[in-house]
Parts: sequence; structure tokens; C-alpha cells
Amino acid sequence: MSGLVKAKKYDWKDSNLALFGSDTEKKVKKDSAETEPAWKGAGQKPGIQIWRIKKFKVAHEQKDDYGKFYNGDSYIILNTYKKPEGDELLYDVHFWIGQNSTQDEYGTAAYKTVELDTLLDDKPVQHREVQNHESSLFKSYFEHITLLEGGCDSGFRHVKPEEYEIRLFHVSKQGRKVFVKEVPAYKSKLNSGDVFIIDNGLEIYQWNGATCNKDEKFKAVQYTQQLKSDRSGKPKVKALDEATTPKDHRIYELLKDGDAPKDEGESEDDSDSFNPTLLRLSDEGGSLAMTVVSEGNISKDQLKSEDVFIADTGKEVFVWIGKRASEGESKNGLTYAHNYLQSSKHPLVSVTVLKEGQESDAFEKILS
Repeated sequence: MSGLVKAKKYDWKDSNLALFGSDTEKKVKKDSAETEPAWKGAGQKPGIQIWRIKKFKVAHEQKDDYGKFYNGDSYIILNTYKKPEGDELLYDVHFWIGQNSTQDEYGTAAYKTVELDTLLDDKPVQHREVQNHESSLFKSYFEHITLLEGGCDSGFRHVKPEEYEIRLFHVSKQGRKVFVKEVPAYKSKLNSGDVFIIDNGLEIYQWNGATCNKDEKFKAVQYTQQLKSDRSGKPKVKALDEATTPKDHRIYELLKDGDAPKDEGESEDDSDSFNPTLLRLSDEGGSLAMTVVSEGNISKDQLKSEDVFIADTGKEVFVWIGKRASEGESKNGLTYAHNYLQSSKHPLVSVTVLKEGQESDAFEKILS
């Protein structure tokens, strides 16, 4: 891409992702997948493997960076596992889209996810993840998730300490998981209910809000020690409590005054008041059409093997493909799910594609 052309940032309601799983994407052949060097060893044994899109190519992530995601990048995550009672290798493959990822980057991630799925004989359950709205399954892979500003060339390792730009990390518990998220380095971002890490390269402070919980404190200690280790033990780390930290302490000099810019990747979460919705995708009338089956309740007996169904809980969307669904229905289920989300009140949810017979525990839980 020419340096004169600005790459378009990811638009949360962009319909280009509808191509994922469509006829266009399915043209990727297995012989092509087998020529991709990054896929060597993919899915051969249980565990997590992560790749990042770098200059439109798939690159392995270092294992010590697993759980760290830059908002300017897109990633592919493969979880290989076995059920307790079996020896068959099973898969979940996710592509994760940072809020500032470009169309080219997330388009490459989507395309390469299909390629990996093809390599593994269409066995993986496919998932689309978007920053700040990851599925519970995705979150379960990591002890904690760190969301970082910038792209693959960002970070302390790539700049001289004297050029290091201060970073502020918000450590908060959401459900049973603790998230570490980089936020604008403003004093106004601090709140008494959580823990914050002020990272100034060779000096690191852990600021404990007056009413933060022990899990947040524990994760913050882990994270600061990891930062120190990554920098060969050079930084000095100090813990501070909100109630006993003087108002003229150095950390308040490091952070900016005024109101922090709004995080455009976040939106109000009204999913708790959302009525679960089940839609049916069928071409029995001669052309593909999507209709609402029910609102407020989703039951197993509503699912028919002859069609594709889209189940929307408000927090996650599932595309269920019946065993006897037509080729057109099967290939376009995810496309219709994306189109549906464009007009919904909650576009930022994860999407999971399931075939009849491979239903996940998360999907089973939404059925009445």
C-alpha cells in the first residue's frame, strides 16, 4: 500500500466481514493451505496456538505474549483439545479484530482463518471476536487478557527507555476474569474501584483504588513483575494505595490533566435487557430468506435439520447449521448473521458457527 494512502480503520458495522464463510472465502483450497509455512504443526496436539497478521502475512506469536493483544492488529487463535472420553483432536478457531485494525489486516485474518479451517478438514468451530466483546470461550484460554494501544511494532522492547511514552493500564475484574487494558494516560481515568498500573519504562507504579478487590491486586502484582522481567529487571516497581498516596505524588505529575478521549471501541451494554431472538435462514421458497422464529425464548425443538438458524442472546450470536441444510444456506449463514448484526442494537458481539452435532456447552446453555 502506498505511503500516501491511509489504511482504513476497522468499522464496527463494516459488512466486508460477511465474506467470511461465503462462496468467495470457501474457494480457498486445501492444497493452498498446505503451502502456508505458518500452519506447519497447527492443530497437531492439544493446546493454544496464536498467530498475528503482520504486513498481510501470518506470523507466529511468542508464547510469552499469549494473552496480549494490540488494538491495531488482527489475530488468529487455534485451540486444539480432546474430550475426556476420546482421543480425537477437536478445534476452535477464532479470529480477533482490534478496534483499530485495518480492513486489509482483518480481511487477511478472516481469509486465513478459513484456510486453516480447510487444512483441518472443516472440523474447527469458527468464531469471530471483536475487541472488548470477546466470547466467554475466548476469555477462558487466558489467565488474564491485556489490551494494548498500537500495532505489532509497539512496546518497550522496540524503543529506547528515554523515548518511552508513559502508559496507563486499567486492571479490572469482569465476571470471573481479570482484564488488563491500556487506557489513555489521564488522571481522570483513575477510579477507586479498580487497580491501575502507571508504566513509565524504568519506573512502574501499581495504584490500588480504595475499594478494589484482592483479585485485581494480585493480577496487577503479576503484571508489574512480568513487565520488570521483560526489561531484564531494570525497572523499579512500587505499590501505592489511593488513601495514603499524597496528592502531589509523582504519579499525578506523570498523568495528564483534563478529560480523557472517549474509547470509540466501547459502547453501552444493553444486552441484559435484550430478548433472546432465534432466526431461520431457508431457501425452501426458491431464494434465501431470513425470518424470525421466536423472541424471548430459544428452545431445542425449534431447530430443524433442514435449515440454518441464527440465535442471538444479546451477548453472543450462534449460527447453527442443520445436517440437511442446503449448500446455499450453509455457506451464507455467517453472511446473514453479519448483515443482521449491522442493523441490531449490539453489533459488537462474538459470532460462533456450529454444525448440528457439534454444539458447544455455551450454545446448549441458551436452549430452554
